[in-house]
Amino acid sequence: MTKEAHFSTVSMIALGVADLARSRAFYEALGFAAGPGSNEDIVFFQIGALVLSIFPRKLLAEDAEVADDGHGFDGVTLAHNYSSEDAVDEAMAHALASGATLKKKPQKVFWGGYSGYFADPDGHLWEVAYNPFVKVDDHGIVTL
Repeated sequence: MTKEAHFSTVSMIALGVADLARSRAFYEALGFAAGPGSNEDIVFFQIGALVLSIFPRKLLAEDAEVADDGHGFDGVTLAHNYSSEDAVDEAMAHALASGATLKKKPQKVFWGGYSGYFADPDGHLWEVAYNPFVKVDDHGIVTL
């Protein structure tokens, strides 16, 4: 297997959304900037070494050739780690002010960290967390 064929990194995450304009406005309010290639059908955001794309859910399902019948918890969350509990609280407040829905107030958690959850306008769950067992550099890159 060639190096290019290995799944040792993730380069892009795509979220299917109900209303692309609403979701774009939400993510821009969080501070994400739409990147090259974004248009009325898809939006790309550079997030560190990854790209987050938002795409109409129906079209994403068609592209993957699957039924668009998923509702509720899909077993996936996205996460952003911070270097302190105060930074988690600040991030959560900003997300809520930008239109997120609180799912779990930031709190000390069983694994020794501090985290909370919010949902974007389509219900995609985001965790904001402080993990004392990882390093978060000045660019937000996490190292185990």
